[in-house]
Amino acid sequence: MEAQLLAPDGLRLFRRSWLPARPTRALLLVHGYAEHSGRYEQMAGWLAARDCAVHAYDHRGHGRSAGPRCHVGRFEEFLDDLDAMLDAVRMEQPELPVTLIGHSMGGLITLAFLAERAPAVASAVSSAAALSVGGVSPLRVLLARTVRRALPRLAIGSGLDPEGLSRDPDVVRRYLDDPLVHRTMTTSLGAELLAAAPRTAARAGQVGVPLLVLHGEADPICSVDGSRGFHAGLRAPGSALRTYPGLRHEIFNEPEREQIWQDLWTWLEELPA
Repeated sequence: MEAQLLAPDGLRLFRRSWLPARPTRALLLVHGYAEHSGRYEQMAGWLAARDCAVHAYDHRGHGRSAGPRCHVGRFEEFLDDLDAMLDAVRMEQPELPVTLIGHSMGGLITLAFLAERAPAVASAVSSAAALSVGGVSPLRVLLARTVRRALPRLAIGSGLDPEGLSRDPDVVRRYLDDPLVHRTMTTSLGAELLAAAPRTAARAGQVGVPLLVLHGEADPICSVDGSRGFHAGLRAPGSALRTYPGLRHEIFNEPEREQIWQDLWTWLEELPA
């Protein structure tokens, strides 16, 4: 199912859902920088086959959503959008427990949302959360921070190597060929992410629901150390950390993807009702 969602500031966001006949839980996917919700089709179908109602949306400035490409004025706009999407899921399926699943930048957004806004969700999962970004050069960091004030919408190259996404060459090829993937970001988005990462990393103790922290140990884009540090600060019962030797940034798109999906599913099933 495809639909539109109005963000709190009136921006039009694209959303989609994979709905089984009799869902037992709802999952809300929060995608990463430069990509879009359509890249989660295979994973969402796998989870929907296990009676999960899977929902996803494209961030503002990403995929099929409106807004300048890969731009945000304030990081809080991402949190407002996630809040609106979560409200829509709750309205449509009020009887189902909701789990947030955030990858990379979406993982950072999810963790910030949990820590700062304490949403009424049952649990959450982060994948390669952008808490410690190792794939961005110091020059680009300096550029984003110094130029942002005068030229907040100036597009700069991200500098991220697509080979760092997955060991599966088909995944990398499809990423490079995808017309909805934009490999630039504005100076404002860069500066907001750089500010949000350490701020969020320091707030693990404020997460009030069980959190599964996932990360590939060979991730060259977002260091696994960020996830390890965040997990060490968690207090919510039922939280867990799973890291995967040799796996790169997009663990949900690695050759071992079904094992990762199964690990996620098993953790969800073992949580107390």
